[in-house]
Amino acid sequence: MTIKRSILVAALIAATFAAGSLQAKTAPSSSPSRSTPSSTPAGSSNTLASNAAAASAAAFSPSAMNQLPAFNPAPMLAQSTVPADLESLLAAFEGAGGSAAGEQVGGLRQSLIKLAMRLRDIRYVRGGHDPSTGFDCSGFVRYVFAHAVGLELPSNSASQFLAGLKVRRSQMQAGDLVFFRTAGRHGNGRVSHVGIYLDNGRFIHSPSHGKSVEVSSLDETYWAQRFAGARRPGGIAQNG
Repeated sequence: MTIKRSILVAALIAATFAAGSLQAKTAPSSSPSRSTPSSTPAGSSNTLASNAAAASAAAFSPSAMNQLPAFNPAPMLAQSTVPADLESLLAAFEGAGGSAAGEQVGGLRQSLIKLAMRLRDIRYVRGGHDPSTGFDCSGFVRYVFAHAVGLELPSNSASQFLAGLKVRRSQMQAGDLVFFRTAGRHGNGRVSHVGIYLDNGRFIHSPSHGKSVEVSSLDETYWAQRFAGARRPGGIAQNG
């Protein structure tokens, strides 16, 4: 009995809502108010019950349900508009993001190479890390990265080799680090030398005592035999 009563109450509420909606649609915008009789004749009670049942059935019919805004959001969605510039704004943002990332990486690499090339002919000094006194290989690399892009690298070539992201020789780009095993014979020793890759197999480095910062080639026999691999420092790797 409780379930049937709840269904009846819901039906009456829906019928009242439907009747109110129809009245709101058909009623004139302004009309004189009319008095309503204070009582309903007893003979009309059956008529009211029949009307309520009919209204309840109509309220739950598919066509009536579609007319109710709560159940048919399609008209409201059709009338809703997305800001005209939203799609273009998103496209521009995504495009600018990709372009900005590419430009940032390119800018970092360019800054590295420009500074490195300006330091050519600075003499080699063991343990050197400043142009005023001279560079060793790792000191030269650390100075360039710190002053060109603000990236602090480890203090020696072996640590720099372990810290970077491994890069295949065919995928090396300007600004990557190239490492060599110069401590042993024919490249069998530990990593002990580092330079900055330029392009076309060329790299710039501070080679050894009695020499200065210079550009060399990976194709030269000495360097080809001792080449240990390439690494991409963290700050560069994170951006591309």
